[in-house]
Amino acid sequence: MSAQTDLVSPSRAGKPGKPRRDLRDLARFVVSSPEAGVIVACVLVFVVIALNAPTYTSVGNLQVMGRDLSQVGILAIGESLVILTGGIDLSVGALAGLAGILAAWFNVNQGLPAPVAILLTLLICAAVGLWHGTMVTRLNVPPFVITLVTYTTAIGAALAITKGTPINGIDPLFNNLSAYYVGRVPVPALFFLAACVLAWFVLERTYIGREIYAVGGNKEAARLAGIPTARRITATYVASAVLACVVGILVIGRMNVADPSVGSSGWELTAIAAAVVGGMSLFGGEGRIVGIAAGAVLLEIISNGLLALKVSPYDQQMVQGGVLGVAILLDRIRARRFAGSRR
Repeated sequence: MSAQTDLVSPSRAGKPGKPRRDLRDLARFVVSSPEAGVIVACVLVFVVIALNAPTYTSVGNLQVMGRDLSQVGILAIGESLVILTGGIDLSVGALAGLAGILAAWFNVNQGLPAPVAILLTLLICAAVGLWHGTMVTRLNVPPFVITLVTYTTAIGAALAITKGTPINGIDPLFNNLSAYYVGRVPVPALFFLAACVLAWFVLERTYIGREIYAVGGNKEAARLAGIPTARRITATYVASAVLACVVGILVIGRMNVADPSVGSSGWELTAIAAAVVGGMSLFGGEGRIVGIAAGAVLLEIISNGLLALKVSPYDQQMVQGGVLGVAILLDRIRARRFAGSRR
């Protein structure tokens, strides 16, 4: 009997400990993987808000969230590409606002067809991104400085073009891009999904993507390894500017008017916050598109949830700032604990 007991007791003793080990392993994985942590946070926050706000999960509200998410998410994707190289783009919000003004001005004031106006605006924004990249890589101008110059200039240009008056009577095509659905999914949400897939493919499945990570990790080592660092950095600024242009066009379509005040309300900070919350390192070279997308989703869940819970708009800014602060703190703790501090 004692021999049988000795043989059986270890297995019986091991059963209660296995769930605890599994939970510890799961917790360790979530903490060590910023993408997993943000995804878990999305689910938990969504469930908590849904239980306290019955209208939160309605089809209409989810569609509104999808449109809002496209604005934050597409900007965050572009911003994250720049951050990966160790840079920063403070102009994305103002550039998005200017892009909407330019597209409407070309269409209404200059009489250009909507597709031509959109294409011309995309080319102008791409040129702005090329200018950013050239100034950063050729003249060693700090990214913070040159993009701040564009931020100020874009806001002024939007006001100068419109004289402070919104542009009305834009082509219905703009509204169609923002108001149409594929099934029950808003078209802008599909633009966000397409941007995520394209960015993921470039970064995760192409040699160019590996070079971008290498440049962000150690620019000088990447240069010595034969990587065209200037071209890779410039390409990320061009991509960021083009994606900001897409957001601007979607926004004027949603509003059905081009308002010069749009884009000057801190969109760039929200984009940076989504990137950081999603696990992007502000030092460059670290972060994945899955995490960035999850970070944008989390911010939208919180933002819309605070409205559903009827939280004061003044308190909403504090909550969003607190989320960003916690995300940065957890990122630094995670880096020290699992990857070693780089700074």
